[in-house]
Order: sequence, then C-alpha cells, then structure tokens
Amino acid sequence: MIDVIDYGGGNVGSVARCLARLGAGFRFASSGGDLASTRNPVLLPGVGSFGGVMEGLARRGLDSAVKDAIESGRPFLGICVGLQALFEESEETQGVRGLGIFKGKVVRFGKGKVPQVGWNLLEPARRDGWPAGHAYFVNSYFAVPEEEGLVLYRSDYHGKFCAAVACGSVTAFQFHPERSGPFGHMLMRRWVDAVQADNPLP
Repeated sequence: MIDVIDYGGGNVGSVARCLARLGAGFRFASSGGDLASTRNPVLLPGVGSFGGVMEGLARRGLDSAVKDAIESGRPFLGICVGLQALFEESEETQGVRGLGIFKGKVVRFGKGKVPQVGWNLLEPARRDGWPAGHAYFVNSYFAVPEEEGLVLYRSDYHGKFCAAVACGSVTAFQFHPERSGPFGHMLMRRWVDAVQADNPLP
C-alpha cells in the first residue's frame, strides 16, 4: 500500500491512474494524521507553484509529517514540484521554506521559453543501472543540489539541469513519469517493485 499525498492540488488523479495500471495498492493521505498512521511508502505529486504546494502541505499538517516519514526511512517518491519541495527554497516564491531534506535551492531557467513543455532526453548521472530515455516535462524551475552526488538524471534545456535525485530511501523526478509513455511506466514500475519488495533503490 502506498500513501499518495493529497494536499488539495496537483496531479493526484493521473498518478492514481498510473498506480492502478501497475496494480499497486494505494490510498490518499490528506492530513498529517493520515500519513503518520502508517509505515507505507509515500508519494508526493506536485503541480503548480512551489509556494502553493508548501502552503497546501502546511495547511493540512503534511509538511512536518512528510519530513518525519522521510527521516524515519520510509520510501519516498516526489514528482515535479514534489522534487522541488525537498530543497530549502525556490526563486519562484521568495521567503517560503521548503522541506529542507536536501541542501540547495530551486532556480528559474535563464534561457528559452518557460515553462518548458515537452519531451527531453534523460541522461543518467550515475552508473547504477538507471537507463537513458525520454520523459515529459512541464517546468519553469529546477533544483540545484549542493551535493552533486544527489543527481540521478540530468537533462538539457539551454544547458544541463537536474532532472531527478536519489539518496537513501528518497527518489524524486522533475519530469512526469505517469505521462512519459512506456519509459515513464518502467520507471514507476521500478520504484513500485522496489518498495513492495522492501528493497532500497540504488
């Protein structure tokens, strides 16, 4: 069973449909109490602004509950702003703090049309078996981790940028795997299979 965080916005529906196609059991967690009541893996989808996502999480007591879940070692998957929320701050919403799981900030693309919308090549940043492929992005901002070793995938939009991170029990994608065809389906399957087998991803 996977706890899908519902903070009152985001792409909850498309993620739920993806999990259903994978045959993965899930439930919606819409409060800090919901999340704290289990030891299930956690999935945080995010669409919209950094500030809007953080406000939605805080309003429902989910911000501290997500931090507690991650710090306890529960498997976590973030999607889109669900990745950005793991960092300390974002240029998109000055003065709003992120979850601060990782050191670094979220910055705006300096060139090209924003948001970038469409398919980009994912290039593995580490030699741990994650394959290259194309994924679907809708983003104006991207994370800049202080620790380079966090980066799982890079992509290119007028320059290289962080497209995914992974560390311990935490995995997060800037792109939308649930909208990325067979390749995205494979990535979701990889995560679901790993957490169901209680095996950490590399």
